[in-house]
Amino acid sequence: MGFFLQNRNNVIRRVFFALAVLPLVSVLSCGSNAQQADGTTADTTLSAAIQTGAEQLDRYLPLLAGKKVGLMGNQTSVVGDRHLVDVLLENDVDLKFAFAPEHGFRGDIERGEKVSNDVDEQTGLPLYSLYGKNEKADSIVASVDVMLFDLQDVGARFYTYITSMHRVMQLCANHGKKVIVLDRPNPNGDQVDGPVRKDDKFKSNVSYHKIAMIHGLTVGELAKMINGEGWLDNGTQCDLEVITVENYDHSTPYELPVIPSPSLPNALSVRLYMSLCLFEGTDISVGRGTDWPFQVLGYPDPVFGDFTFTPGTRPGMAAHVEQQGNLCYGLDLRDLPAQEQTFTLKYLIDFYQKAPFKDTFFSRPEFFDKLAGTDELRKQITAGQTESEIRESWADDLAAYKTMRKKYLLYPDFE
Repeated sequence: MGFFLQNRNNVIRRVFFALAVLPLVSVLSCGSNAQQADGTTADTTLSAAIQTGAEQLDRYLPLLAGKKVGLMGNQTSVVGDRHLVDVLLENDVDLKFAFAPEHGFRGDIERGEKVSNDVDEQTGLPLYSLYGKNEKADSIVASVDVMLFDLQDVGARFYTYITSMHRVMQLCANHGKKVIVLDRPNPNGDQVDGPVRKDDKFKSNVSYHKIAMIHGLTVGELAKMINGEGWLDNGTQCDLEVITVENYDHSTPYELPVIPSPSLPNALSVRLYMSLCLFEGTDISVGRGTDWPFQVLGYPDPVFGDFTFTPGTRPGMAAHVEQQGNLCYGLDLRDLPAQEQTFTLKYLIDFYQKAPFKDTFFSRPEFFDKLAGTDELRKQITAGQTESEIRESWADDLAAYKTMRKKYLLYPDFE
């Protein structure tokens, strides 16, 4: 452990929470109530007692004793108010390196930007990217005995942390290494919805698995599905262990203690992301470059609404900002109750129908189709189909996916 321990007292204790990554509202407080869609309130006391996999040290530290360990983590890899790296080193875990996903190890890299191999300045921990190609990944994984995976997913197929998990599992399967997933609740785990990804024509970082767009799984459950369905190369399986969450079920409201990426700064953005991310196949602004990403919608044309905003630059949102510097007209969704938001096509269909530029509305059609996992959705919208008609077209595939999903559930379902 050498150079890590030399700096441990002076540096590691200052790690991660001095970041410019703002915390979300913590896990719902004991005895609070959340308003439901029917106007009633649900007791959320249970969520105050939730223990993530990372918080259950007695269950996984014995598995790491005497082992060389690698970590796939980022700023969401926390144990209470401390980072997992801090806790591992204090418990004399021989931590060799960390892989970083999209947005980097500290969650401050722009979407789609290159994540470089580097050294974490605050700990001296070697960092390697698994977002994009990394020719050294095989030898890196071969150098350890165990890989820990601890990333906070948000429950959408197009959120790339689950693609990174697949790659970790594949590398470990290739080299006979164990994967321990420290599971976390899914903040959108109370829904399973949207089209199931079609054939490999639509496979990409944002559509890696043949699962529903809103998949309704924790990362631990998805890891079991990847193994169980033979989705690793040649149907191989990795040596997998999931440290499950205590006191959680799929109907439990859960707000993330740390933001998972720069453009998801609060609970409302996390819930609306399910519906609004599809706009990234268009030139409509979803509020990137403002203080309200995934909470406003707009375009430089008054036809889209009376609310106005101008996308600019914000930390983690300086590049790839749709309509940057342009006055946009559209919708203000900031006052919507977060927990009531579920996946819907209404915003996408409404903006398409209002657009004077229907022929170019889907300005990046191939990327839209990868987000959707199919080209049928785009064609259905341009054909003028209603949301109910579109939903009917994917009903059979979704039902089949739900049946498959039940085989891998680790927690009581919401249905």
